[in-house]
Amino acid sequence: MKKLHLLFILVLTCFFFNGFSQPVPAEDENIPFLVTFGPDACTSWGDDDFSQAFFFLVPESHTQPVYIRVFDPDTGGEIDEINGYWNSKTNFSVYGGKGAHSDPDAREVDPVGNYRSGNLLASRTFGNEPEWDNKWYTFGPFSPTEGELQEHLGGYVFKIIAEGIEGNDGNLYRYFLSTEPDQNIAVEGGNAFAYEYTFRLWDDPRQVSSIYPYIDEHTVSVKISNFDWDYDGIIRLVSVARQGQLLTVSGDDDWEEDEFAIFPEEHNTSLHIQFHKQASPVIRNNNVVINIRNQYDETMPFYVIPIGGVPQYQYSIGVRPRN
Repeated sequence: MKKLHLLFILVLTCFFFNGFSQPVPAEDENIPFLVTFGPDACTSWGDDDFSQAFFFLVPESHTQPVYIRVFDPDTGGEIDEINGYWNSKTNFSVYGGKGAHSDPDAREVDPVGNYRSGNLLASRTFGNEPEWDNKWYTFGPFSPTEGELQEHLGGYVFKIIAEGIEGNDGNLYRYFLSTEPDQNIAVEGGNAFAYEYTFRLWDDPRQVSSIYPYIDEHTVSVKISNFDWDYDGIIRLVSVARQGQLLTVSGDDDWEEDEFAIFPEEHNTSLHIQFHKQASPVIRNNNVVINIRNQYDETMPFYVIPIGGVPQYQYSIGVRPRN
């Protein structure tokens, strides 16, 4: 990974130490659930690889134990997506220590190579277990120093991998980084991020979901890829310099990719990728996958709390004179 510029470090440090962690997905994202299917499912159900990694950042200044909580970790009941009958199991594993985040395979979008890098701190497999339906399961306590110190991010990073290991059903779930084992109390200055997002859309077409990749000053161009959007409306990109650029939308079991240059004004800000569902016909239980890469083909993180805040289009920047 290219060396981060001092300004980027200062922006991150300022943000992390003045912000608060939120649920994953976070409120500003307006995403109901993350989703991971069992390995026997068809990818046309909206999961391209049946595995999803998320990273939690704990500031260096935080010295008390932390907990990673999972909402509705089992596969069964009212939230999850059944495929015939309940037959699936999902493994949740937490990693810390050297390589948990810094290993290149950990930051890739496919579960190959050394993607389970780092020290295994905790693991639990869930099947159809009604006692965990609509309930929180807690991993921890973890000392912050059990994570991997990433000085350029300003703290210690933990990784949690949700992976379907049996069956073909969809497990819908959420996370929370907490200071308490039995309630959701935010870690001051914490954040969470992923390099590929697999999530459920709302059925209600009036609901707009969002994700926020951060653009550092070394980013010249990006490639944004989306999978299995089912032609369900539009995907729009907004930034301080873009009022609304439409992305190519994918169909059923299909990938689409857009590549475009980054404007100088977009450096050290977040992009805002919006998912607008069509009003008719209403597509229900739509799951989608998205990732983004820079000009070096490196994956770029989506932060659940957008660095620098949700970007607002600035008319004076977006209007450019003709040559």
